[in-house]
Amino acid sequence: MRESFRTFLSRHLFNAWPCYRGTGGRVTFIAGDWSEVRVRLPLSWRTRNYVGTIFGGSGYGAVDPFFMLMLMHRLGPGFEVWDKAATVRFRRPGRGTLTARLALPHGEEEAIHAALRGARSVDRTYRVALVDAAGEVHVEVDKVVHVRLRYNAPPSPEPRP
Repeated sequence: MRESFRTFLSRHLFNAWPCYRGTGGRVTFIAGDWSEVRVRLPLSWRTRNYVGTIFGGSGYGAVDPFFMLMLMHRLGPGFEVWDKAATVRFRRPGRGTLTARLALPHGEEEAIHAALRGARSVDRTYRVALVDAAGEVHVEVDKVVHVRLRYNAPPSPEPRP
């Protein structure tokens, strides 16, 4: 899916937000339906650690908020969505620009709706990798996102296609 005018604006506002800017990461794409986000993390004076590679905190921080935000936009106002936990695995030092593609699995909204029919809340785990230009994985992040129905919320619309 293409980037919409609304997600184009969101991307630029996000990149200007001081909390995200401090990670050194830059959002390069947000799909119009929030099903995909792409991030770029260059090796620079802002992201370089003591030994000259990308600081681990920058790698994690560059991808940290997006699965929660993607689900918030995809599910709508009838749901509470929170980051719950994360696991970071550093596979190899980042000595150049790293990129990440965060995507929700096809049918994820339907799976969450189905899980919430039988439970008060559900935790979903998503994995993203920061890779170099050759496709080698440098950092893997597993994010656990907590979802539940919002109390006294209007009925949610049908899941988006």
